[in-house]
Amino acid sequence: MSKLSLHGVIPYLPTPVTPDGDIDCAALSRLVEHLIGQGVHGFAPLGSTGEFAYLGAAQKETVVRTVVEAVDGRVPVIAGVASTTTRDAVAQAKRWHALGADGILAILEAYFPLPDAGVEAYFTAIADASDAPVTIYTNPNFQRSDLSLPVIERLSHHPNIHYIKDASTNTGRLLSILNRTEGRLGVFAASAHITTAVMLIGGLGWMAGPSCLAPRQSVQLYELCKARQWDAAMDLQRQLWTLNEGFARFNLAAAIKAGLRLQGLDCGDPLPPQRSLDAAEIDQLKNALALISAI
Repeated sequence: MSKLSLHGVIPYLPTPVTPDGDIDCAALSRLVEHLIGQGVHGFAPLGSTGEFAYLGAAQKETVVRTVVEAVDGRVPVIAGVASTTTRDAVAQAKRWHALGADGILAILEAYFPLPDAGVEAYFTAIADASDAPVTIYTNPNFQRSDLSLPVIERLSHHPNIHYIKDASTNTGRLLSILNRTEGRLGVFAASAHITTAVMLIGGLGWMAGPSCLAPRQSVQLYELCKARQWDAAMDLQRQLWTLNEGFARFNLAAAIKAGLRLQGLDCGDPLPPQRSLDAAEIDQLKNALALISAI
């Protein structure tokens, strides 16, 4: 199996698009270069912030290829695989690995609800598809069928499933995962968590869209946590939490793209039928970014 060591701040990249809806490869490459310059530890294209649910197969491939080429081996690229069918998910996993992705972020889309056995089989098939290490993704707030704690524990024994990203708001659930998997899975948080608390209980970092807007501050927070400077970390965490609270009110991709535009990194608009933020919402976002010196 491939060796991959993930840690730290791994932004969920937005998918820049032109006014015609085509992938804006130049804008995506510029964003990658900007974030690497700010010290992030990896990238996750085609996550929730990347609007994977609104992209066609060719568009997804363009995103993965562009990010891999722009990164050029400097940090890991964990490419999102998401589908309602196991066959298509397996094909994506194989293709992203062939394009040079260092790992796979496995996401389950489901129209009809699935029993635990079906959920487990889906993630197992992705992990069996290649030797690209897999991060399984759980988001009880949005997924029709989610990973239960017993399924997570069983999947943690798969030799190619190395990490989990949990996007619940429940830090106690993360501690349960850590306890049940006994070191077999590295745990990553989302922006919905108080990430300092996640680091305190044994997390490796966080995969989150808002880190695109505050990469320098996010990396600083991670470094304070790694140094176990918890008082300083919590001071910075309190500042960053205002941004997280703002994002809870908005469509995630729309907010990330609006914020990047305010920072001079235009990535276009969210893909329809999603809507862009209106003027009042942009003002709220601008105020939140100003509070953390992000604009």
